[in-house]
Amino acid sequence: MSRTARTASVAACVAASLALAGCAGESGGAAGTGSSTLNIATMTLPQSLDPAVATGSALPYFQAVYDTLIKREPDGTFSPMLATEWTYDKTRTHLALTLRKDVKFADGTAFDGAAVKANMERFQKGGGASAKWLADLKAVDVTDATHVTLELTQPNPAMEFYLSDAPGLMANPKRFAKADSLKTTPDGTGPYRLDKTRTTVGTKWSYARNPDYWGEELPYKNIDISFFDNETAITNGLKTGQINAALLQTADQQIAIETDPKVTTQKQEFDFQGLLLFDRDGRITPALRDPRVRQALNYAVDRDTMLDRIRQNRGRTTSQVFGPETQAYDKKLDTYYSHDPAKAKSLLKQAGYAKGFTLKLPRITAIVNDALAASLQSDFKAVGVKLVWDTLDGASAVQKVFKDRQYSGMVMNMGQSTSDWAAADELVTPGAFNMFGTTDKVTQKLLPALKAGNGAEAKSAARELNHHLVEDAWFLPFYRMSYLHVSDGTVKISPQSGMAVPSIYNYAPAK
Repeated sequence: MSRTARTASVAACVAASLALAGCAGESGGAAGTGSSTLNIATMTLPQSLDPAVATGSALPYFQAVYDTLIKREPDGTFSPMLATEWTYDKTRTHLALTLRKDVKFADGTAFDGAAVKANMERFQKGGGASAKWLADLKAVDVTDATHVTLELTQPNPAMEFYLSDAPGLMANPKRFAKADSLKTTPDGTGPYRLDKTRTTVGTKWSYARNPDYWGEELPYKNIDISFFDNETAITNGLKTGQINAALLQTADQQIAIETDPKVTTQKQEFDFQGLLLFDRDGRITPALRDPRVRQALNYAVDRDTMLDRIRQNRGRTTSQVFGPETQAYDKKLDTYYSHDPAKAKSLLKQAGYAKGFTLKLPRITAIVNDALAASLQSDFKAVGVKLVWDTLDGASAVQKVFKDRQYSGMVMNMGQSTSDWAAADELVTPGAFNMFGTTDKVTQKLLPALKAGNGAEAKSAARELNHHLVEDAWFLPFYRMSYLHVSDGTVKISPQSGMAVPSIYNYAPAK
């Protein structure tokens, strides 16, 4: 992946972790009565409404107006959407799609095989945060209006997942020649259309039901997605009924809302928080080249105390970056690294760092608050490692961390994909979070097996890879964070597998 694409990917990940700056303004008035209007609150802003830049927790903004080729159900299984059938050949390098008939874009243009080809080629070359997901796409062969085949350079077991996410969003190709028009005026086949008369970009995006939608109507006539820059305002809105549904991440706001008898709540673990170690080759911090040093850092961290003080025990400590919904996940690895300063010191001494060393890391305060910064600094100091924080804002972090590569790691909140390959591709293959291209004989053996292997072989490779990453201390995860889906009591929310926020299809009036 190019440096530009890598930086775009990181910018999106950093932005998703931040309480983005900006004025939330008004929430657009009270939520609609009955099932007329659904008002969702979020702390994520879309870069625009051009699907080429869709990613992560901003996906609901796009789902309202664009359909994906494949639909991902709340439990993570796949079902037909714009593609009614899909099958691989024996080599798993050709994925044949049968497309839905009689589907039209907003201007009446027919959705067909040519549209699929144009969209996927544009997404692949567009430089968006998820563009690398289509790195294995060699060609899109159009047989006729309702049949296309995706030709891959090699098998990619996450392709169905990708087609249910940002790369699968379909826009009207007629709009591609009109520079930037999709950024503010989306043209898709989705269940809603953007209502510009009620939309205030930067504050609220309003969507009205598409009267010509090919599928079943969703329960709400209108959907409003309102942006807020703090969770306190969201919590207040939920209590007063100004907001119907939201995801709360911070422990204090979760506690504040749970005692309200009017609201309904559901917990979900998705993101892990931890220190991503980039410099495993020791280019910036030579000590990190030795796995014993990285293991020592893992033993130095008191995860239980961090979870208690920082998250008020809302989450689960872990030593692995693969989530529970993957085949790679091994429950035993959650507790692989106990808090053992004596062992950490011993490992540092064995590695030749008995007197410790200095580790300089970037700090974005929206991710690393004062309590977390002090906790990590104290734990490292106890084993002789001096942690120096360099405070940055989001924009300077993208420049200094990922373009200039000035630091050996970074504390981040990272989503845990349900796809083994998607998780490995994001964190282990060379790219945004393996910026120095660290590799070894084990990963060189297991990554191809995970990507191209059959079911049993791929599962075995995933498990073995996970064990290797933990034992060799490629990363330093702290805990998986427990988030809270909250409804004002009028809405039933179904959490979405593989996403921190629910898809727009996952809301319905409470009975």
